[in-house]
Amino acid sequence: MTTDQVLPGRCHPLGATVYHDGVNFSLFSRNCYAVELLFFDDPDDARPVRVISLDPKLNKTFYYWHCFVPGITSGQLYGYRVHGPFDPARGHFYDGQKVLLDPYTKAVVPGRNYDRIAACRPGDNGAHAAKCGVVDPSGYDWDGDEPLRSDYATSVIYELHVGGFTRHPNSGVNPARRGTYAGLAEKIPYLRELGITAVELMPVQQFDVQDAPPGLSNYWGYSPMAFFAPHSGYSSQGGALGPLNEFRDMVKALHASGIEVIVDVVFNHTAEAGHEGPTQSLRGLENSDYYIYNVEHRRYENFSGCGNTVNTNHSIVRRMISESLRYWVEHMHVDGFRFDLASVMARGEHGEPLDRPPILWSIESDPVLAGTKIIAEAWDAAGLYQVGSFIGERFAEWNGQFRDDVRRFVKGDRAEIYRLTNRLLGSPDIYPQPERETNRSINFITCHDGFTLNDLVTYSDKHNERNNEQNQDGNDYNFSWNCGYEGPTEDQTVEALRRRQIKNLLAILFISQGTPMILMGDEVQRTQHGNNNAYCQDNELAWFDWDAVNRHGGLLKYVQGVIRFSRSYSLFNLRHIPRHPYTDQNVQIAWHGVRLGKPDFGEDSHSIACEMKAEHEGEHIFIMISAYWEPLAFELPRPDAGHAWHRVIDTSLDAGDDYCHPGKAPRITGRRYLLKDRSVAVLASRRTKSA
Repeated sequence: MTTDQVLPGRCHPLGATVYHDGVNFSLFSRNCYAVELLFFDDPDDARPVRVISLDPKLNKTFYYWHCFVPGITSGQLYGYRVHGPFDPARGHFYDGQKVLLDPYTKAVVPGRNYDRIAACRPGDNGAHAAKCGVVDPSGYDWDGDEPLRSDYATSVIYELHVGGFTRHPNSGVNPARRGTYAGLAEKIPYLRELGITAVELMPVQQFDVQDAPPGLSNYWGYSPMAFFAPHSGYSSQGGALGPLNEFRDMVKALHASGIEVIVDVVFNHTAEAGHEGPTQSLRGLENSDYYIYNVEHRRYENFSGCGNTVNTNHSIVRRMISESLRYWVEHMHVDGFRFDLASVMARGEHGEPLDRPPILWSIESDPVLAGTKIIAEAWDAAGLYQVGSFIGERFAEWNGQFRDDVRRFVKGDRAEIYRLTNRLLGSPDIYPQPERETNRSINFITCHDGFTLNDLVTYSDKHNERNNEQNQDGNDYNFSWNCGYEGPTEDQTVEALRRRQIKNLLAILFISQGTPMILMGDEVQRTQHGNNNAYCQDNELAWFDWDAVNRHGGLLKYVQGVIRFSRSYSLFNLRHIPRHPYTDQNVQIAWHGVRLGKPDFGEDSHSIACEMKAEHEGEHIFIMISAYWEPLAFELPRPDAGHAWHRVIDTSLDAGDDYCHPGKAPRITGRRYLLKDRSVAVLASRRTKSA
């Protein structure tokens, strides 16, 4: 093929678009003066096999550079070189020697010789650059699959890491599929049996595994390189198209089992980091538009805590983010998104908080996204905290206050009882809007960022030495308690208390109003040995240890039971946040202490009881929660005529008795229930046989 066969092409759509007779390429760059399209045969090739220099008269419309190349098909590897001024005083960092990724590429192929550092140093990085892959996403057979659009009120979210879920040698997954999308699909029966309804996947957009301390790798994936491409490292299939199809196979299989797929998207920063970071894509294309860059001080604003901040409310960036989200819904069939450090997206082009940030309103009102779950981590690394005040009517929020308040109460802190009652009711103090849906509060005790549930009750201090950052990284304020001994112990009294505390935390999570989320492996006491920031630990420290399924089978059965119990009762899934006088249609809620009608909200109180009744559903529940260090005898309300109380949950009891199916739960006689120290119990009223 000769150069004169290259046609002018079109400026839309952006990226590489496959047609029957060739591929159209389009790229945005405003202040550059030359663009070269590079074709490669192999991802490790140092030199392109073909270079197409785009003519600014024939191949440029406004700020879009484009061409149509006949005869090119899916699988072709490509990249760009963009030439322009290197002028930090104006925010320009063009480097015509760097091979750049297309921001709209649907596939990234890093190659065996990929080297992040080569893109940080001066000179040509062609031999070590990741390459783009031309793919046509339209030919996949979905077999009628569609996003599930499940209601928040019936949802239980399971945050998991695609690689770490099955990478352990004891996972039982085909060795060739460990740590991949296909490996996850093999474990769907486990997820179904657990009772979760949605997986929230930690980042699956292509990320830079080398963005980590020396000798370690970026495990979590919060270092994005390309917003449209599924991470190639999670694919057992090679080539440009392999990750795309394997991801879709996984989604289709999860949907067939009734499980939604929510993806954690990172639009607040990129792998290019600060001044010392690599030039991989956006920096070399149009730095001053894509990033919030302070020209006066010649620095990247760092609201993300990761070195740079994406300029999400710039018109070009808004379009890229919106089109990325639509792509993942229309072509990848995902059911929703969790937006990492979403408050960054509420900042303007100079970092100022905006009352009506355009990108967030675009997401909120986009008809393509109308049926998806959109979940905000409503804070950023620079102090902007918007839990309870995040914009719009559709966004759900990670409720960080729920996490902190429940942790503090269960460990025994003072003055927590009133805050706990608010968390149990869906946080009406945080969400005062009268019509706000209760389940837009995403309640969690643990997530990827911080201690696992096991470590929360095993360590009072973080132990991140293996991160090679002198234990300076990670949060110092975890509200954890080691139950009397730091780390693993043979003391069975301590271990019994830890198991009870885990069950307490989980019970409170699932009986609270809101959508519950649990972290991968918490149901079987997964440990990271006190590391509360395992972002760079792609090893058995952070992987799911599948031997724990048998080792902690009793806890697993407890979690399975509590999930099914809480999802089966309408009382735990109220549509709107109940407020004083604690009524929601036909629902009655009453607070008690150890004596009926005498709740103690004082600063020295460590216990509360809650009576909930839904007459139209025939449901009557009595909840007793104690963080007190001695047993307490709670007076019981009278059940309805012909009914009796039955013990469904008592976290002080051994495995097998700590949860009982409501239809088989033992009957409770007498007017009081003796709740052991640091325990939670839930009674359900049931018609007696004689009635």
